Amino acid sequence: MSDAPTSAPAVPDRSGDDAATPTPPRIVDTPETRVHHPSDLLGVVLCLVGAVLVMVLATYAHNTTSGVAEDVEGVASLLQDLLVVPTALLESIVTFFVPAAVLAELAIRRLGRQILEGVGASVVSVFASSTVLWLVEHIGSDQLVSGLSVRLGGVWTVTIPGYIALIAGLLTVTGPRTRRRTVAWSWNLVWVAIGIMVITGSVSITGVGVALLIGRAGGLATRYVSGARSERAYGTSLVDGIRRAGFDPALLIRIPDDVPTDDLPVPADEPGTPAARGMARYSDHRVYEMTTADGSLYDVLIYDGDRQVIGFLSRLWRSIRLRGLDGRSTVSLRQAAERSALLSYTATAAGVCSPQLHALSEAESSMILVQDRIDDAVPLADLNPEAIDDDALRAIWAQLGKAHEAGLAHRALTSDVVLLGRDGDGAPQVWLIGWEQGDVASSELAQRMDRTQMVALLALRVGPTRALQSAVAVLDEGDIAAIGPLLQTVALPRRTREELRAHKQVLAQLRSALVDTLPQADVEPVALNRFGARTLITVLLTVAAVIVLLTTINLQTILDALQETDWRLSLLAFAFGMSTLFGAALTLVAFSPEKISLWRATVTQSAATFVALAAPAGIGPAALNLRLLTRRGVSGPLATATVALVQVSQFVVTVLMLLVLSVVSGTNQLERFTISPTVMLAVGILVGLIAALMLVPKVRQWVAAKTLPTLQQTWPRLIEVVGQPSRLLLGIGGNALTTLGYVLAFEVCLRAFGQDLSLVQVAIVFLLGNTAGSVAPTPGGVGTTELALGGALAVVGVNPGVATSVAVLFRVLTYWLRIPVGWASMRYLRKVGEL
Repeated sequence: MSDAPTSAPAVPDRSGDDAATPTPPRIVDTPETRVHHPSDLLGVVLCLVGAVLVMVLATYAHNTTSGVAEDVEGVASLLQDLLVVPTALLESIVTFFVPAAVLAELAIRRLGRQILEGVGASVVSVFASSTVLWLVEHIGSDQLVSGLSVRLGGVWTVTIPGYIALIAGLLTVTGPRTRRRTVAWSWNLVWVAIGIMVITGSVSITGVGVALLIGRAGGLATRYVSGARSERAYGTSLVDGIRRAGFDPALLIRIPDDVPTDDLPVPADEPGTPAARGMARYSDHRVYEMTTADGSLYDVLIYDGDRQVIGFLSRLWRSIRLRGLDGRSTVSLRQAAERSALLSYTATAAGVCSPQLHALSEAESSMILVQDRIDDAVPLADLNPEAIDDDALRAIWAQLGKAHEAGLAHRALTSDVVLLGRDGDGAPQVWLIGWEQGDVASSELAQRMDRTQMVALLALRVGPTRALQSAVAVLDEGDIAAIGPLLQTVALPRRTREELRAHKQVLAQLRSALVDTLPQADVEPVALNRFGARTLITVLLTVAAVIVLLTTINLQTILDALQETDWRLSLLAFAFGMSTLFGAALTLVAFSPEKISLWRATVTQSAATFVALAAPAGIGPAALNLRLLTRRGVSGPLATATVALVQVSQFVVTVLMLLVLSVVSGTNQLERFTISPTVMLAVGILVGLIAALMLVPKVRQWVAAKTLPTLQQTWPRLIEVVGQPSRLLLGIGGNALTTLGYVLAFEVCLRAFGQDLSLVQVAIVFLLGNTAGSVAPTPGGVGTTELALGGALAVVGVNPGVATSVAVLFRVLTYWLRIPVGWASMRYLRKVGEL
């Protein structure tokens, strides 16, 4: 940290005496001359996404773009003759004189660094546009090439003008048009030149769009990496802003952003009070200690505009991801500061112990907030647990209750924003700071989240038992019970989540303590996430699989096959597919510990075909079977064991059927499955890696944790079923019917396309392909199952196009056409009260 005295300009005294000149203040600060704007990085991403979208538009709307090009081709030659001198002149000016003029202005202003940045951005943009042009010409589809082309000299030519990208990159990194006169008229000239070149047919409008976006991305990327000149308020401008707020600073000391956490000792000479250091920890704002000319002490918070985009994106992401939370309309820096001031004033007026906000002003691209200094309070993060007694816990809850009574919700309670001090009599005095993310007219859910956050942060400081006891002492049973469903990390602020990573057992201990206190309380987590990482991955995999599938199948081949083959084959395959529902119902009835009608079990399996739209393959039937058993009075563990037994038995029976079919056929049907040495080597390496991993104790423990519970649940039920041969045979028969139904349906689809394979080969192809497709967590195995089945058919010699078509036809008849039946079954089960 540097000690940099800064002399502020003379301003009239507030008393009106023009002769009074304020003493230059002493400023201890670490000013940043260049900053990396997150908005520049966001702009790079948006420009690249825009370039991709333009190329997608050129690909799928190439007929439209080609038609426009042909329409202007007739007048292009005439316009080129009439505008030959202006067009050539404009191209020359844009290509040579615009960069020269901009660089000359920078040289005159002696901005050598910006000259280097401009040259670097130009090089990056030209290289990027040339790379994209090469990729389009060599590996781009015909539609993409056509969409980015214009007819030049009677030949269609791809046009992504590199000089447009060069100029866009140069002008972007140079700065906004309001700051550089050459930048302002250069952009105007570029737009005029682009319009004339598009009208005369010299370039394609899509190619120009891609070049402009690539140039913008190159300029923004260069500016982000190099950094832009800081527009934050430092030194004289900071002092001027504070004086406009009505204060005459004599000393300003910056609180360092990297203040030690509670795990590290605070140096004796560390500037700032514990409260100020807590403010610097919990926020992204600059914090200063200010001593005025008359000796008064204040804290100064500085909101910087270049940091506002991060807060906006964070709030936007949480409002999208979390359900039940109000969205945030705060976008500009002024709105953020005014919102913080409103919360601070309201909290103080409500009697909450919070530092009094005195003034708000603006300087450069920063907003300045001046508030009282808290001298005798320490954040909970810096206190030993022994210092937080029961009286302090009651005082903490009292302050939060006072805020809630006034309609306030904090929404970001951490151990840095809850401060504890002592008054003259030794009684605890609690302060709540950091209200900028709060609500004035808060909802019930927001206040419930406040109470949940408070319990969690207190549990990290004094232990789960004491934290919950302190809440029970001041809250009613309804508020205590409402905490349980919200005890999840997604409802907690970032600082608390980071602390919980080192104490992962705290939330579980809190739930246990809550159940011990209120046995009737529901601690099942409520769904706050609209989606999680697993859901996002599932959606992306599904979309990717569907895109690959749609670009691979030969729809015309399927239609031709359906027209040429007997339509009764499709009905037969559909019937075989429906028979699998009856087989699955037989297995469930056989293994169920309670009597279930075969009709209800069959309807449940049918309803599972509808649930498969939203659940990965195999999950839907298991969930509905579990629900059916529990509705019949079967206990949770026993129902889970029964469902596990159904799934394990299906796997065992399938393997046994393969062996039986191979023996009965009397021939080696596997000889047509030719496997290349490369595949064999890959399989060997995979087996070796798995064997090596199993030598690691933690890996063995993880595998045991995943498999042993299922075996432990299944084994008692298996022993019980084995003791009843009739039920065992019924279950085996149901599993066999399920597998055989799918295999026969697959065989019929093969014959519809004129393919003739043995039953053993069909069974192996189906079982291998269906198993591989079910591994991916896509709903119902959509896309992955079709690709896996088609790939398995290709291995046995079926034409890849025909193989994919067979797989699609099979899935249409055994998956998609059953969904309406599953929907009707689901409605029926809900109507009769089974679900």
